[in-house]
Amino acid sequence: MTGAPATPAVTVAMSVYNAAPYLALAIESILAQTFGEFEFLIVNDGSNDGSAEIIDSYAARDPRVRPIHQDNRGLVASLNRMIDEARAPLIARMDGDDISMPERFEKQLAFLDSNPDFGVVGTLTINIDEAGKESWLNADQPTDWEGFRDALKDKPLLCHPSAMIRTEMIRAAGGYRAAFKHCEDYDLWLRLSERTKLCSLPDRLLLYRYSDSQVSEKHIYAQALGAAVAWLAHVEREAGRPDPIDGLDSLPPLESLDSLFGRPGVARAVRKIVAPRLIYSPVALKGDGYDLVLTHARDGAREGMWKTAARLVRFGEPLRAMRLAAALATP
Repeated sequence: MTGAPATPAVTVAMSVYNAAPYLALAIESILAQTFGEFEFLIVNDGSNDGSAEIIDSYAARDPRVRPIHQDNRGLVASLNRMIDEARAPLIARMDGDDISMPERFEKQLAFLDSNPDFGVVGTLTINIDEAGKESWLNADQPTDWEGFRDALKDKPLLCHPSAMIRTEMIRAAGGYRAAFKHCEDYDLWLRLSERTKLCSLPDRLLLYRYSDSQVSEKHIYAQALGAAVAWLAHVEREAGRPDPIDGLDSLPPLESLDSLFGRPGVARAVRKIVAPRLIYSPVALKGDGYDLVLTHARDGAREGMWKTAARLVRFGEPLRAMRLAAALATP
C-alpha cells in the first residue's frame, strides 16, 4: 500500500453520483498510475446505489483516497468544493465511469513541466460503451495551442475528465460557474483561454464511457444553449466589456438575453448557433428545444428545416411538424 504524500504533487478530483457499476474500475485505474504522489478526493454527491461503500472501502486500503460524503448538490458544486480542498499545485479530473491509462499522469506532468506557459493539458481518448467495448474514436481535440484557439467557437476542445489543470489558474478564473450546468467545462475552457494556453496530448490515455444516459443527449438543449451563451460571454470579455453572466446561478430566459447583454439581436444570435445542434435530436425536438427551432424558422431560417419537419413526423410529433411547416410556408 502506498502512503499518502505529505505534500501531494497532484490532487485527483472525482465527483460521483450513482456510479456503482463502473466506480471500482475508475478508482483502480487512478491508484494504478505510474506516478503515485497524489491525493485522491472523491466526492460522493448523495449517491444511493452503494457508491459510498465502494469509495470507503478503497479509502480504508489506500490513504491517498480522501472521501467526501455530502447531500446531492450537483457536479459544479462538487468540483468547486474539491478545488477549494485541493492541496496540490495541479488538479487532475476524473469521472467515476471512465478508465485512466497507467501512464496518464506521468505524461501530463512531463508536458506541464516542459511547458510552463500551459495551464491545462488533456489527452485524447478511446470511447467505450457500457460494457467496456471500444466503440469509436472520439473526435480528436486540438494537440497544440493554435489548434485549440482556432476551435474555440464550435469544435471539441478538451475531454473534461482527462484534464490536468494548474490549481492557481482554475482558482484565479473562479472555478466552475453554476449558470453553465451541463456545459461547465466549455465555459471554463473559454475563461482559461483568456489567461493561459491549453491543449491535449496526442496520446489516447483515457477510456471515455458513453451510455444511453449521457448528459450530452439527455440535456442536449440546456447544453447547447449554455454553450452558445458561454461563447457570447467570452466575446464580451475579449472586447473588454463586463461578463453579463458573472454572478448568476442560472441562465436567464432566452428572450431576456438582449436586455442582459445590453443590445438587440443576442437572443436571435443564440438561436442561430443552437438550432442546427438540435434538429437531429429526438430529445430536443420532442422537448424544450422545439420552441427554439420553431422561432428560428420564424426568423427566416430555412436550411435543413423542411427535413426537420419530416423528421418530427418520424419522431411521432405530427402536430409539431405541421406547426413548423406552417412557419416555413409563411413568407
